Amino acid sequence: MLMRSDPFREFDRLAQQVFGPARPGTMAMDAYRSGDDFIVHFDLPGVDPETIDLDVERNVLNVHAERKSPAAEGAEMIVAERPTGTFTRQLFLGETLDTERIDASYEAGVLTLRIPVAEQAKPRKIQITGGSERRQLSG
Repeated sequence: MLMRSDPFREFDRLAQQVFGPARPGTMAMDAYRSGDDFIVHFDLPGVDPETIDLDVERNVLNVHAERKSPAAEGAEMIVAERPTGTFTRQLFLGETLDTERIDASYEAGVLTLRIPVAEQAKPRKIQITGGSERRQLSG
């Protein structure tokens, strides 16, 4: 199971309301289960795929990406509303997910991760022997 935990998210949201966006926020995310996979989408518009870095350590998935300013160095910026800088996000992955087989793709500004459910976490049939007939129970 995918667990969502970001204790500082509410502080960031409150600070942005009071002071405005001083630094890039966390990247927006959707996550859902589809069959035997968990699918996670991160919005990263304008991010060069070469700047995206993913790593997993002890069931914690770390996502880092960077969006640079499109203005040439030394240019006078008139309006700068799009956040630039480094974006990060952490996901705490449950023990039931197979972190060895995560698949990542990036298209149209969206980073998509497919995280399969671990084989040992999938439902399976258990054979019962004994008696005059064999039967299977769901387990």
